[in-house]
Amino acid sequence: MIPTFINTNSELYEWILFPLFIFICRICDVSLSTLRSVLSAKGKKKILPYIGFFEVLLWILAVSSILKNLNNAMCYIAFASGYAVGIYVGLVIEEKLAIGTQVIRIITNQKSTLIVDALNAENYGSTCVDAEGARGPVKMIFTIVKRKEVPHVIDIIHQHSPNAFYSIEDCKNASQVRYADGNQKNKWSLLAMLKK
Repeated sequence: MIPTFINTNSELYEWILFPLFIFICRICDVSLSTLRSVLSAKGKKKILPYIGFFEVLLWILAVSSILKNLNNAMCYIAFASGYAVGIYVGLVIEEKLAIGTQVIRIITNQKSTLIVDALNAENYGSTCVDAEGARGPVKMIFTIVKRKEVPHVIDIIHQHSPNAFYSIEDCKNASQVRYADGNQKNKWSLLAMLKK
């Protein structure tokens, strides 16, 4: 419902406020859509219906607003601009939330015990196996960490083996993960997922 102090027949409403409402609705619904797609790829099924509900609700608000004023070109610009900005905002939100776990694979031809001991000292679980590289034998170290802890693990790698090669991949599921806080978690609750 539009507040009574806003004159819906004014040019301010028609060319600024109304398109701004569409722009904001579109940013919100596309941000939620982007976030939902990323979380779906990570296997976070429990929160997806909630995100989908609000995503569609906001989309209906934006589209119904456009249909009420088809002759206003600013509404079309606001709709398209909201879509573009919404994609970016959704990815920024997902990056800030840093939900999920990642596998860090470290390959080094130096003393692997330095990295393994450092990871164990920080309470990160790790597995070390022998491997063969292009220039001879190497050690391959695997560790699974919370996504928000990845920068700290990279610092450990650089500190103890600056020339080590490492790669990082998303981990959709893991049976048991020992996190740096010492807890083992193998199930995702809705609240626990939002905290990670």
